Amino acid sequence: MDKEEQEKREKEREEIKDFGEGMLDENEEHHKIFLLSIIGEIEGHETAGNNSKTTKYEHVLPQLAKLEDSNEYDGMLVIINTMGGDVEAGLAIAEMISSVSKPTVSLVLGGSHSIGGPIAVSADYSFIVPSGTMVIHPVRMNGMFIGAPQTYDYFKLIQDRISGFIERHSKVTQAQVEEMMMNTGILTKDLGTILVGQEAVEIGLIDELGGISQAMDKLHQLIDINMDEEQRKKENKAHTQTTEN
Repeated sequence: MDKEEQEKREKEREEIKDFGEGMLDENEEHHKIFLLSIIGEIEGHETAGNNSKTTKYEHVLPQLAKLEDSNEYDGMLVIINTMGGDVEAGLAIAEMISSVSKPTVSLVLGGSHSIGGPIAVSADYSFIVPSGTMVIHPVRMNGMFIGAPQTYDYFKLIQDRISGFIERHSKVTQAQVEEMMMNTGILTKDLGTILVGQEAVEIGLIDELGGISQAMDKLHQLIDINMDEEQRKKENKAHTQTTEN
């Protein structure tokens, strides 16, 4: 391994250590995969406590923009184990992932709770491990707020954005998401629904039950399909130009 390659590997190790991001490129298919991890609390405009493990959206969003702009990567794997967090930050991350043109696969490990739900379904294809959990509950707010009808309308607007996103990126309807949010029969002191592993698949929230091996296999399949489509587009374009000339 030459000096340039060593420096590249060292940089990738530092990125994984600092940001939970890096390149996976030692597979037999020779695909270059961008690894993105959503771990702990999703941090928004306010900084979380010093003892909290967080995913900072100001780190994630630029990396996703860089991924979309780069020809270096063939696809993206998103691994998720989050308690949720800032709604606006979480939705921003989910929207960015869903709009990436390269193939994407998500894998829920441990849990993808609250605003982690939209992130889990934002990829082209989603997996959850058998012991993984999804917690769907109403929007909560911290701090002071005005006790007025407009406040309820604002809460409803936010919930509609979340449930609407989930409907567009899974097999669950918006009405089903709202029903799970307002469920009173599962959590003894709260509203919401807990879905464990296979339950999330059966209801249509997640595509398939599986772990890292299944997620990687699926991503390689999607990358191969995408490469074939890109090659056909280039051939059709070249044929059109030749015909015109």
